[in-house]
Amino acid sequence: MPKITCHISQSLQKILEEQSKLRGESISHLVSMALAQSFEVPHHTLFQVSTTGALVQGIYERAVSSKYLLNYGDFGIGTFENLDGEMVVLDGVIYQARSDGKVSKITEEVGTPFAIVLFFEPDLDEISEEINSLGDVRKVCDRLRDSDNIFYAFRIDGKFDHVHTRAMKATAEGVPLAQAASVQPEFEFKNINGTLVGIWAPQFSSAFNVAGYHFHFLSEDRTKGGHLLECSGKHLRVRMERMNDFHLSLPESQEFLQADLTKDISKDLAYAEQIHDKENADGERK
Repeated sequence: MPKITCHISQSLQKILEEQSKLRGESISHLVSMALAQSFEVPHHTLFQVSTTGALVQGIYERAVSSKYLLNYGDFGIGTFENLDGEMVVLDGVIYQARSDGKVSKITEEVGTPFAIVLFFEPDLDEISEEINSLGDVRKVCDRLRDSDNIFYAFRIDGKFDHVHTRAMKATAEGVPLAQAASVQPEFEFKNINGTLVGIWAPQFSSAFNVAGYHFHFLSEDRTKGGHLLECSGKHLRVRMERMNDFHLSLPESQEFLQADLTKDISKDLAYAEQIHDKENADGERK
């Protein structure tokens, strides 16, 4: 990236050093953010809390609070303390899609062990043709991406013919993610208006993120949602943002500091992401 050199006062230097230590961010990042905000230029920064490796091993305790998270983004996905449901961050509001099928707007401070957020400023905006599956969604997004080596955020709005989601149940600390995912309730929605909130992560990030696509769904009336398993629809509005700046905030708990995060987590993540032949919240078989 380009570099600039400038002279600043000692007092400003002291503030930058203090904020850098307090936030755990580099001075370069703080200056870039300040300049982007001052000139109203999108900064294209993805902010992530903890790692998927920690989740796989059952580290579900609070890493940061929801209020803290909103300092770094108005759009994103994640989960809540003890895996209590799916997080959807949309238009600066945090929603919790729980395993009982209910969706709640988060107004109080709650904890999250893992989340990914950004201030969404799309680079591209277009209308899709017919989409018959999640695979078609991926194809549309693949066509818009111009690199396999940076991160992307996708917002897809419109009327969906069909949406299939799941929501994790609250789980005790230490229960592996694959075990927790084996009892996830799944939900089916027909002819529903809503939004897909998605992140695409490059393969090299698989040690700490879900490589590829990860979408959550939220209905227009904010009453239905969850982690996306399948969908279909026509003439959906697709917006995309490229992100070439990534910030990872790591927990400081003893569980995280002492965890073995060197294991291959790809199989456990793939299992947690897929459709399971389980009873949904209404007792219907999939």
